[in-house]
Amino acid sequence: MEDLKKRLDLLTTAFRTTWKKLDLNDKFIELESLEEKISDPNLWNNPDRAKKLNEEFSRLDLELTPWRLLDTQVADLAELLDLCSDDLLDELDRQLSTLETDFAELKQTLRFTGEFDKNHAILRLTAGVGGTEAMDWASMLERMYLRFFEKIGFKSSLVERVPGEEAGIKTAVYEVRGQNVYGTLKSEHGVHRLVRLSPFNADNLRQTSFALVEILPIIDSDDEIVIDDKDLRIDVYHSGGHGGQSVNTTNSAVRITHLPTNTVVAIQNERSQLQNKEKAMEILRGKLAQLKLEQQAESIDKLRAGESAKWGQQIRNYILQPYKLVKDTRTKHEETDVDAVLDGNLMPFINAFLES
Repeated sequence: MEDLKKRLDLLTTAFRTTWKKLDLNDKFIELESLEEKISDPNLWNNPDRAKKLNEEFSRLDLELTPWRLLDTQVADLAELLDLCSDDLLDELDRQLSTLETDFAELKQTLRFTGEFDKNHAILRLTAGVGGTEAMDWASMLERMYLRFFEKIGFKSSLVERVPGEEAGIKTAVYEVRGQNVYGTLKSEHGVHRLVRLSPFNADNLRQTSFALVEILPIIDSDDEIVIDDKDLRIDVYHSGGHGGQSVNTTNSAVRITHLPTNTVVAIQNERSQLQNKEKAMEILRGKLAQLKLEQQAESIDKLRAGESAKWGQQIRNYILQPYKLVKDTRTKHEETDVDAVLDGNLMPFINAFLES
């Protein structure tokens, strides 16, 4: 009995410390405020605001529900321990062990304290030089991430996809939504290198291919990343490739250049110029937010041009020949089951990065 009470005291103390560190009381107040706002019958007079408030409420409610439940369970177990007889100790021991495990898992939230860690994210894949070989590698990464999203419960939606002439993709852009998406995926940002026997070479020679993975936070509010209009150059042009008559015969494609940093975003997937411009601005805000983190800049107007350096950030090697190994160049974490990694088993790499 005394051993159980000591364990419960330790759990309760650690739980309260973490609760305070995460400012959960303030977050519950914020949740109540959001609930009042979305209950207002006039809210849907402004659909955009209604959508944002409902998304924020759902995200915060998803974050706080397990903490509320564990708080209740810890209190209930303390009462049971004060009242129980010796013949119930084994059952209470099992309950306490479950709570300890649940708390250990919830504490992982402490890893997501970065400025944009709780944000949804944009995944952007770009094939490197090397033609079909590189484009095929980019499509392999695309499949890997989509499988990972399925495993972890993230929701992804395609923004734009430009296929290669023979195989693979030139680029692909996805919006990824869920809990702590940017914080989870930010370790994937960088160049991924593949070494294998080429399936596109008659001599079956060993080939090295590169693809760029960009993980950009989705900035829902213009106030978070303020961009001066005079710093933008906006070009419109005919969309290329497949997409139907109206896509290809109108100036619906949009290219936005942030002049101070030479950051360029082009979108041609949507049918209207306005939709493409909105999506391009969303991605641009994410790119500038990512650049702000990388350069540790105080604000956007302090950023330096940084686009040219992005292909120098090689973060992971995928070796299929002459041996099989996936190794992260930053954490040195490695996995020998390459097939499992390419099938979406990325959490070991992500955990190694977050815990380093």
